[in-house]
Amino acid sequence: MSKYLLENQETERLVFRKLEESDFGDWLPFYHNPKSTQFWEGLPADPVEACRTQFDRVFERYENDLGGMNALISKKSGALVGICGLLVQTVDNITEFEIGYSVLPKFWLQGYAFEAAQKCKEFAFDNNFASSLISIIHVDNIPSQKVAKKNSMFLDKTTIYKNNPVHIFRVNQG
Repeated sequence: MSKYLLENQETERLVFRKLEESDFGDWLPFYHNPKSTQFWEGLPADPVEACRTQFDRVFERYENDLGGMNALISKKSGALVGICGLLVQTVDNITEFEIGYSVLPKFWLQGYAFEAAQKCKEFAFDNNFASSLISIIHVDNIPSQKVAKKNSMFLDKTTIYKNNPVHIFRVNQG
């Protein structure tokens, strides 16, 4: 199991736990909404295939200690709200920790992405995983850029990642 997972961590409204195979059906609506993936090229067109690809990658990360997405569970309802985590990523031949986050469309614009991303930042710095963290965000994905900025991140550079034009947002420890 990856030491970079936030298992059993909490925020005001969320509990973090490992993503489980049984979460697949609850996460699938993310891929049924075209706005969820409108900025990212190269994903499978079929929602079920896209969701399966993501789940396979999450479980592969768990097994190889490359961090991973945590399921974000609402304390109030017990529902899956989104996924968020610390991911070991290589961008421009540099390996770094990314704060990755996605929220189910029915929970958009309620502050969950920021709440979860902020907790990831605190967890990484409290455990001295890295002196800085990044978020990889498509240049056209303004909502995710707003989350990064609210999380004290600044635009560090623009590059190509997995054939997509992206901004690399960064936050330094301290």
